[in-house]
Amino acid sequence: MSGAEELWERLVRAALRSERTRAGAFAGAVTGIAGNVPSSLENNRDIDSILRAADEIEDEDPNVSRILCEHAYSQAQNLDPNSEGRGVLQFKTGLMSVIKQKLAKREVGMIDRGQDIARLQEFYKLYRERNRVDTLKEEEKKLRESGVFSGNLGELERKTVKRKRVFATLKVLGLVLQQLTKDMPEEMTRMIESDAAMTEDLIAYNIIPLDLQTITNAVVAFPEVQAAVLSLKYFQGLPSLPADFPIPSTRAADMFDFLHYVFGFQKDNVSNQRENIVHLLANEQSRLGIPDASEPKLDEAAVQNVFMKSLGNYISWCSYLCIQPVWSNLEALSKDKKLLFVSLYFLVWGEAANVRFLPECLCYIFHHMAREMDEILRQRNAQPANSCSSEDGAHVSFLDQVIAPVYDVVSAEAANNDNGRAPHSGWRNYDDFNEFFWSLHCFDLSWPWRKSSSFFQKPKPRTKYLLKTAGSQRRGKTSFVEHRTFLHLYHSFHRLWIFLVMMFQGLAVIAFNDGRFNSRTLREILSLGPTFVVMKFFESVLDVLMMYGAYSTTRRVAVSRILLRFVWFSCASVFICFLYVKALQEQDTSSVIFKLYVIVIGIYAGVQFFLSFLMRIPACHLLTNQCDQWSLVRFVKWMRQERYYVGRGMYERTSDFIKYTVFWLVILSAKFSFAYFLQIKPLVKPTKVIVSMTDNIQYSWHDLVSKHNHNALTVVTLWAPVVAIYLLDIHVFYTLISAVWGFLLGARDRLGEIRSIESVHKLFEEFPAAFMRTLHYNRTAGNISIQAIEKRKTDAARFSPFWNEIIRNLREEDYIANFEMELLEMPRNSGDLALVQWPLFLLANKIFLAKDIAAESRDSQDELWERVSKDDYMKYAVEECYNALRYILTEILQGEGRMWAERVYQDIQASIQNRSIHIDFQLNKLALVIQRVTALMGILKEAGTPEMEKGAIKAVQDLYDVIQHDVLSIDKREHYDTWNLLSKARTEGRLFTNLKWPSDPELRTQIKRLHSLLTIKDSAANVPTNFEARRRLEFFTNSLFMDMPAAKPVREMMSFSVFTPYYSEIVLYSMSELLKKNEDGISTLFYLQKIYPDEWKNFLARIGRDENSTDTELFDSPADILELRFWASYRGQTLARTVRGMMYYRKAIMLQSYLERGTAEDEEAAVGTKDATNTQGFELSPEARAQADLKFTYVVTCQIYGKQKEEQKPEATDIALLMQRNEALRVAFIDEVETLKEGRVQREFFSKLVKADINGKDKEIYSIKLPGNPKIGEGKPENQNHAIVFTRGNAVQTIDMNQDNYFEEALKMRNLLEEFHHDHGIRPPTILGVREHVFTGRVRMHYGHPDVFDRVFHITRGGISKASRVINISEDIFAGFNSTLRQGNITHHEYIQVGKGRDVGLNQIALFEGKVAGGNGEQVLSRDVFRLGQLFDFFRMMSFYFTTVGYYFCTMLTVLTVYVFLYGKAYLALSGVGETIQERAQILQNTALSAALNTQFLFQIGIFTAVPMILGFILEQGFLKAIVSFVTMQLQLCSVFFTFSLGTKTHYFGRTILHGGARYQATGRGFVVRHIRFCENYRLYSRSHFVKGLEVVVLLIVYLAYGYNEGGTLSYILLTVSSWFMALSWLYAPYLFNPSGFEWQKTVEDFRDWTNWLLYRGGIGVKGEESWEAWWEEELAHIRTFSGRIMETILSLRFFIFQYGIVYKLDAQGNNTSLTVSAFQVYGLSWVVLAVLIILFKVFTFSQKISVNFQLLLRFVQGVAFLMAIAGLAVAVVFTNLSVPDIFAGILAFIPTGWGILSIAAAWKPLMKKLGLWKSIRSIARLYDAGMGMIIFIPIALFSWFPFVSTFQTRLMFNQAFSRGLEISLILAGNNPNTSL
Repeated sequence: MSGAEELWERLVRAALRSERTRAGAFAGAVTGIAGNVPSSLENNRDIDSILRAADEIEDEDPNVSRILCEHAYSQAQNLDPNSEGRGVLQFKTGLMSVIKQKLAKREVGMIDRGQDIARLQEFYKLYRERNRVDTLKEEEKKLRESGVFSGNLGELERKTVKRKRVFATLKVLGLVLQQLTKDMPEEMTRMIESDAAMTEDLIAYNIIPLDLQTITNAVVAFPEVQAAVLSLKYFQGLPSLPADFPIPSTRAADMFDFLHYVFGFQKDNVSNQRENIVHLLANEQSRLGIPDASEPKLDEAAVQNVFMKSLGNYISWCSYLCIQPVWSNLEALSKDKKLLFVSLYFLVWGEAANVRFLPECLCYIFHHMAREMDEILRQRNAQPANSCSSEDGAHVSFLDQVIAPVYDVVSAEAANNDNGRAPHSGWRNYDDFNEFFWSLHCFDLSWPWRKSSSFFQKPKPRTKYLLKTAGSQRRGKTSFVEHRTFLHLYHSFHRLWIFLVMMFQGLAVIAFNDGRFNSRTLREILSLGPTFVVMKFFESVLDVLMMYGAYSTTRRVAVSRILLRFVWFSCASVFICFLYVKALQEQDTSSVIFKLYVIVIGIYAGVQFFLSFLMRIPACHLLTNQCDQWSLVRFVKWMRQERYYVGRGMYERTSDFIKYTVFWLVILSAKFSFAYFLQIKPLVKPTKVIVSMTDNIQYSWHDLVSKHNHNALTVVTLWAPVVAIYLLDIHVFYTLISAVWGFLLGARDRLGEIRSIESVHKLFEEFPAAFMRTLHYNRTAGNISIQAIEKRKTDAARFSPFWNEIIRNLREEDYIANFEMELLEMPRNSGDLALVQWPLFLLANKIFLAKDIAAESRDSQDELWERVSKDDYMKYAVEECYNALRYILTEILQGEGRMWAERVYQDIQASIQNRSIHIDFQLNKLALVIQRVTALMGILKEAGTPEMEKGAIKAVQDLYDVIQHDVLSIDKREHYDTWNLLSKARTEGRLFTNLKWPSDPELRTQIKRLHSLLTIKDSAANVPTNFEARRRLEFFTNSLFMDMPAAKPVREMMSFSVFTPYYSEIVLYSMSELLKKNEDGISTLFYLQKIYPDEWKNFLARIGRDENSTDTELFDSPADILELRFWASYRGQTLARTVRGMMYYRKAIMLQSYLERGTAEDEEAAVGTKDATNTQGFELSPEARAQADLKFTYVVTCQIYGKQKEEQKPEATDIALLMQRNEALRVAFIDEVETLKEGRVQREFFSKLVKADINGKDKEIYSIKLPGNPKIGEGKPENQNHAIVFTRGNAVQTIDMNQDNYFEEALKMRNLLEEFHHDHGIRPPTILGVREHVFTGRVRMHYGHPDVFDRVFHITRGGISKASRVINISEDIFAGFNSTLRQGNITHHEYIQVGKGRDVGLNQIALFEGKVAGGNGEQVLSRDVFRLGQLFDFFRMMSFYFTTVGYYFCTMLTVLTVYVFLYGKAYLALSGVGETIQERAQILQNTALSAALNTQFLFQIGIFTAVPMILGFILEQGFLKAIVSFVTMQLQLCSVFFTFSLGTKTHYFGRTILHGGARYQATGRGFVVRHIRFCENYRLYSRSHFVKGLEVVVLLIVYLAYGYNEGGTLSYILLTVSSWFMALSWLYAPYLFNPSGFEWQKTVEDFRDWTNWLLYRGGIGVKGEESWEAWWEEELAHIRTFSGRIMETILSLRFFIFQYGIVYKLDAQGNNTSLTVSAFQVYGLSWVVLAVLIILFKVFTFSQKISVNFQLLLRFVQGVAFLMAIAGLAVAVVFTNLSVPDIFAGILAFIPTGWGILSIAAAWKPLMKKLGLWKSIRSIARLYDAGMGMIIFIPIALFSWFPFVSTFQTRLMFNQAFSRGLEISLILAGNNPNTSL
C-alpha cells in the first residue's frame, strides 16, 4: 500500500472515531446536569434536550444558557411541585446550583428577565447567521451528489454531523420560545417552522426513518423498502379514521394507524412494529428480487412467506383445537388483509410483555381481536374495540384491558414461589398458564376477559409453612406437576430403564444357564414378559402419582387416559404373571397355558414393535394418520401416547432414522457384549458357590440378614458394583463411538486440514479461488472465457481487499506488529503486471535464495529453472521482480533510456527462448544487479526533489554499467545500430537525463514492493508470531475449503440481529481497576503486560509510543488512557470486547456490500480495474452503511442501565461510550419510573431502546410501558424477553456478554444464514449451532450461547428461552427443548466460530459447574424433558438422555459406584465374610471375580471420557501435537481436576433433585491471580467434597485395618488406588490449584483467618463469609421439606455401620456374636462411652457467659472430669480385654457415628430447637469442622515448609492456565514497575 493510501485509511478511521466519540478520550462522560434527569420526570423528554442545548451554547452566550436552565427548572417544578419523585429533589437542587453559578458569572448589573424572550429571539437569529443555516444543508447535498465513492466522504461526514448539531440546538430554542410566548413576530414564527421542517432526521428512529422524509438515510431509497412501506398504506377496505387522530405530516396514514386507534396500542409499540414489519417485508422481497425503482411493488410471494411464518403457530393452534381461523379461506385472503393480520399479531406480541412467554395465550388474544377487527371492518366504522375499552369507555388501552389481567395473575403466582424456595407443585409457572390454552376450555374465558374465571384467581400470599389459597377456586397445575423426586428419571425415560433391566435379566438367564439355549432357558427367558408388564405397571403408578396437584385442572380426557392405563397395566401384570407362574408349574412347553402365554406375549410384543418402530417411518406415520378415522386405531394411539399440542410429528426421514438406528445398534452390541462377557458371566460361578455356602461361614458380628439367607448381602456386595457399572457404561460406549464417528465426519468435512502456519504459507495460492467459491458472490462466475492466468489474477484481486482488511483488523487488535502487517498484506493485483502478486511473507528472502542458486549453478537453463521452480513462491518472486522492474523502468525512463530497457528485456526474452540464458548472461554477477536495483528503488520510493532526481539518474547509470560490462555476454552485432546509438548517448551523458519521477500511486506501490522484495533477507516463515493471530488465520483459511452454502449478494442475504443480555458485569476496565494491586502488589495492568508482552509492544507502537515507555508516560494523554483501557478490556471478559466483536458483522457487511456495488454489467466491465477492489472509505459509504443497517442489528439489553445512569455508576458511562463509538449499537433497558397518582407515588416500568445522539448522549427511540415489574421469573430470560421486541430480521444470534467475534468469521455469516434454506431433514433448521473458541483456555466447547435462532419461528412460539423461576434456571437449553417439541430442527456447523470466555479459577469453575449441575437437576423435573423422553423414538431418546440429564446421572452413578464398592468391601471386612470365603473356598482367587471386584472404576471412566478430547486434538492439531497436548495436560494434573469436577457435579445434581436450591452463581469474570484463603475454600467445598472425601478415607482405612487380601499390601494398593486418588483429589485439589497455595507466609495468614472465622459466633446480619455459625445455618437452608428430612435421615444411617462392625472387632469383644446379652455388652457399652464423651465435651465447652459467677467451680468440675476420664481409660485397659489399638479403633468407630447423629439432628433442625438441643448440636458441628479443617490443613502446612513445593506449584498452575509463558516468578516476587505510581 502506498503512503498516500495508508494516510487516507488512517484519516477515514480517525474521522469515524473522533466524530462518534466527539473528539475526546473522555467523550463518554456526560458533562453538566443533562443526562441526569430523574426517571419520574422523563415522561417529558423536553427537559433533557433543553439542558443539553444549554450545555452546547454555554460558551457562546451564558445568558441564553441560563434562560434555558431556568425554563427547564420551571418545567420540572410543574411536573412535580412537591419533589416527591425519586431523585427529583436532588435534581432540582443541582439544577438550581447550576443556575446560580451562571448568575454569578454574569456581567455587573441586575437581570431584566422581562427581556429574556427578546434576548432568546435575538440569539436565535444570530445563531442561524453564525452557522450559515440557509446554506448548510445545500452544501451537504452537493457533497452527497458529488459521488458516493469520491474523496469527499470524510468532509461529508463532518458536514452531516455539524448540520445535525446545529438544527438540534435550533429545535430546542424554537421549542422554548413557543412555550414562553404566544406573541411572536410572524417572521420569527415562519423562521422557526422552516428550521423545524429541516430537522427531520433529528427525530428519533431506529433503522428506517418511517415518520419523516430524509435525504441523509439511504435505506429509504432502496426499492424494496419503498415497496414494503407502500404495501402498508391505507387500503380501500379500511374505514376512515377520525379527523383529530394525530398522523405525522411527513407520511400518509397506514393500517398501523387504524390498529392503533381501534385497539389502543401504545404509540411507540406501533412505531416499533411498523419498522419491524417493513424490515421483514423488505428483506423477504430482496430475496425474491429487487422491485422496479420507478414503481416499487411488493410480490405476493413475499407477503405470503411473512404471513405463513408469522402466523404459523396460530394456524397450528387452530388446527389442534379444531376451530376455524379468523379467515374462512386462506387462498381467497387478499394481500392487504394478510398484512393487516400480521400487523395485528405483531402489535399484540410487541406489547404483551411477560405474556410473550405464553404463545398460545397470544394466539387466543389474536384470535378474538382479529374477529373483533373483522366486525369493525364489516361495519365500515372505525371505533375503539370493546375488549380494549375501559368500563366507562373513556380510555382505550390494549395493555390495561387485555395484557394487565393476565400479567397480574402470572405475577401473583410467581410472587408466591418464595423466591424459588417453594415447591414447584405449589404454584403455577409460565408453562401452566400457557398450557391452559391447549384445550377448548380456554374459550370459557370469553372475550373480553371474564375476570371472575378461576384462571384469573390469585393465590393468597404464602405464609412461612403453608400456602393459603383464595378459596376453592384457586387453579392447580396444568397437565404436569414438577414433584421433586428422582423418580422423574424413570418416569421420563422408562423405556430406557425397562430395556436395560430386561436385557440384564436376559443376559443373566443365559449366563446362569452356561450359555445353553434349551427349553429351560426359553422358559426363563420368557420371564421377561412379567418383568415388562410389572415395570409398565410401575410407570402407570407414577403417572397417577406425578399428576397429583393437577387433576382438578387437567383435561378429563387426559385424566381418563391415566386411570385407564393404570387399570390396564394392573390387570395385565396380574394376568401375565399368573399365566407365567402356571406355565412354570406345568413344566411342559406343549401345554395350553404355555402356548397361550407365548401367544399373548407375541401379540403384545408385535403391537409394541409396530407402534415403536414403524410409526417412526414417515410413510407409516402418514398411513396411521389416515387411519385415525377408525376409532380403534385412534384409541390405541391415544392409550399409548398422550397427544399434546407440542411434540407432534417428531419423526425423522426414513434414511436418517435407519442410519441412526444402525449407529445405536453398534453401541448396544458393544455394550451388551462387554456386559455379558466381562461383567455378568464371570460372576455366575462365584455367585453359585457363595449361595451354596450356607452353614460354614463364620460372621464376626451378629448378622441379621445374610447368615441364614444364602449369604444375601455378600451376593449383593458382589453384584452391586457390576450393576452400577452396567447402568452407566452405556454412556461410556456412546461417548467413545460418538467420538470416533465425529472424528470421521470432521475429517470428511476437512476440519483441521490447515493446522499450522506452515500450512497457511504452503496453500496460500489456493486461498483466492477457494474464497471466491465460498465467501464471495461473483456475478461473473459463469464466464468461462477468462483464461487461467486472468482468472487467478481476478480471484486474487477480489480476495485481496478482504484479506487485507483481516490483516488490518489483526493489527488494530494488536496481535501483529506494523512490520508483520506489511508482510502479510496482499497487493491489490489491479495493475498492469500479467501475474499474481502474493504477500511479502511468502516471497521474503526468495530472491536471494534464487540468486545463490543461479550464481552457483553450472546447469542448463531448464535445469536451473526447474531448481528454482521447486519452491513455487521462489518462482513467483523471480517472475515478479523480472516483470516489476521492466514495468518500472519503462515508466520512468524516456527516449533512449526506455529504448535501452526494452532492448535488454528483448535480449533476455530471446535468450530464454533459445535456452541460453546461462550463456548469454553472467548469472554469477546477479548480486551486483540486485544491489544497483535496490539502490535505485530506495531513491525512487522517496519524494521527488532535484537532489533525489540526480541520485536516481546516477543509480540508473550504475545499473547500466553493471549490466553492460559485467552481465551481458550476448552478441551485439545482431542489433548493432541500437547498441551503437545507446553507447553514443551514454558517452555523451544524455542516456538517462530525461527521467520521469514516479507519481502514479500504483507505480509507487510497485516501487516500494520491489524494494521490499530486494531488501528483506530474513525468512518470514514464522509470520505472524502471535499465537492468537496464527490460530485465527489457520481456522479461517481452513474453513475456505469446508462445505458451506454459497454466498448470496448482501442485498439478498437474510437479515439478522445479535442479542446480548447484560446486567452489571464489567463494561470497560477503569484505570483504578487496572492499577489496583492485589495482596502480592500485582496490578491487573502489570499482569496483562507480562501475559501479553508482544501485544503490549504492538499497542505502544500503534499509539505512537516507544516500546520502552513507562506507564506514567501514557497517563499524560487522555486519548492514550482511553486506548489503554480498551486494550486491557479487550483481553478480559468485558462487554466492550463483546461489542467490538459483534460490530465486526456490520463492518463485514459494509465491505461486502461496497465491493459488490453496481449492476452485473458494471461489474463485468470493472473486472481487473482499480475501482473493483478499491476499499478506501468503505465505512463512510452511505449505501454500504444503509445496507448494513438493513441486514444487521445489534441490541444489548442492559437491564438496569436506567438505574445505573441515575446512580451515576461508571458502567452507565462506559455503556454510553460504547454507543458513541458504535453508531449501530442499540441499548435496551428497563426504566423504573415513579409517578404521582392521587397523591401517592407509584412505580411504572418501561422497556426502552436508546442510541447515541450527535451530542454523545442517549437518544430515546422507543419507550413501551410494561404492565408491571418484568422480572417475575429468572433474570436473564426476563431481560431478554423485554428487549426482544427491538430486534429485527429473520434470525437472531444469542451472544453472552463474555463472548467475542472476529472480522474474518463475520465474513461467513451470510453463508451460515443460508443454512436455514438448506436440506437438513424433514424440517428446516430453526436453530443453527455455532462453534466456540474458548479464549480463556485452549478447550473448544459448544453449549448454546452463540446459536443463531430462526427469529420469527421462536418469537411466535414463546421466545428464545424459558423463564419460570428455578425450574428454568438453565434457560438456554430450554429454547432447544421448546424448538424441538414444536417441530423445529437444530443443526451444528463447524466452519464458523465465535470467541467465548470461561471461568479460569477453580472456584469460578466449580461455581459454574455447580450451577449447570443444579440446572440439570431441575431439568429432570421439567415437563420438557418428560415430553422429549416420551415422544422421541427410542434411539433419539437415548441420545437425548445421555447428552443432557443422563450425563449428570451417570457422573453421579460413577461416584456412587466407588461408594458401593467400598461399602461392600467394608461389609466383607467387618462381617468377616471376605476372610472366611477366601480361607475356605478360595473364591476370590477366581480371575473373573477379581476382575469384577478390582476394576479401577474412576480411571477407566476418566480415560474413556477423554477419548473425544484426544480425537479432537488429533483432528485439529495432528497426531504428534495431540499426544504432546494430552501428555502435557496430564502433567498439569488434568486428572485431578477431572476427578474433583466429578464430585462437584454429583453433589449439586443430587442435592438439587432431593432438596432444590439451584440458583444462578455469580462466578466473576476477572483475571485469577489472587490467592484464595483457606477458609474460603473450606466454605465452598466442605460439604460437596471434603466430607465425602473423608468418608472415603475412613472406608479405606477400615478396609486396610480389617480387610483380608491374600496378595498383601500390593493387592490392597492395586485394589484401592483409584479410590485413594479420588479422595485425595477431593480433599486437596482446591489448594493445589490455588495461587501461592503452598507459600509459608500465606499459609500462616490462612490459619489465622480460618481460626477467627471458626470461633466468631456471629449474630443477626452476619454473613457466612464472616462467621462459621452463619455459614453453617446457610449450609442447612436447603433442607426444608418433610420428604427431604426423611431422605437425609435415611442416607445418614450408613454412618452407623462403622461402630457396629468395629465394636465386634475389638479385643474386648472376643469371638461372641450370639444374640445373648453378653453379645451386645460391648456394643451397648460403646454407646455409653459415646454419651460420656459428649457429656465431657459439653463440660469443657460450657458457655463462659453463663458460668461467669462460678468460674472456680467450673474449673474444678472440668479438672475432676478430665482426671476421671483418664483414670477410667487406664482401668479399662488394665483390668479388661480392652487394648490400646482398641482405643484408636473406638475413635475410628465414633467419628462416623457422631457425624451420622449430627447429620440427622441437622436435618430435623426445627425439632432440635424445640427440644432445646440445637446449641449443643451446633457446638459438636463446630468441633467436627475444626477437626476436618485440621486434617486438611496439616499436610498443606507441612508442604509449605519446603520452598521448592511452592515454586513447583506456581509453575504448574500458571503453565496450565496460560500457554504463552508467564514469568510468574517475577510477578510473585513483587518486581513490579507500578510500585512507583
